[in-house]
Amino acid sequence: MNSTEHSEKPYERFEALGASALTDAELLAIILRTGTKGCDALDTARKVLELGRYPRCGLMAIIDAEIKDLEKIPGIGRVKAIKLKCISELSVRMHETRMKDGFNVKCASGVAEYYMERLRHEKSEHVLLLSLDSRGRILRESNLTKGSVNRSLAPVRSILLEALDAEAVSIILLHNHPSGDPAPSAEDETLTRRLFESAGMMEIPLLDHIIIGDNRYFSFKEAGII
Repeated sequence: MNSTEHSEKPYERFEALGASALTDAELLAIILRTGTKGCDALDTARKVLELGRYPRCGLMAIIDAEIKDLEKIPGIGRVKAIKLKCISELSVRMHETRMKDGFNVKCASGVAEYYMERLRHEKSEHVLLLSLDSRGRILRESNLTKGSVNRSLAPVRSILLEALDAEAVSIILLHNHPSGDPAPSAEDETLTRRLFESAGMMEIPLLDHIIIGDNRYFSFKEAGII
């Protein structure tokens, strides 16, 4: 079998069996279309997947890899590297679109699930503020900070100023832990208690503070801390 026949095999399997029957490498090969001399599209796709490291193996490699990492693979130039990063972003947006209809801010698990794919892959901490109206609908989603690997929490004053500017009736705070462990730190607990008290005094109650880990979350409300 020559390389041309091999590279066309994923297309043939798609036509015969559909996308669900294809391996991750075969799906990527169809997107990549071509490889390089001595390394067809399917082999190139396998090398992309090999970038992943336990426990984030396989397709997680596309999310975690930088464009410069992808470009080091023979057959992956700038255009294909950008295309792969766009695919990972589309997967996050598709997840959020699918979740949006059933999104309920009153349920910590629902909020966590909605933001899970966006935040669990981040390599530094991000803090989001959800400003809500009287019916619990999101008036504004504010990205307050993007910090170092393990430190980015916004000061209480900044959070409340943003809530006032959005004319929020109530608020929910979210941030991620790049380590994957959503257990709150002492700093997380201190900020949450201070924000809960200050927001209550301003009659903009803090409904919850949710920490996103890797497919796990922690809710201060569910834990009975606020």
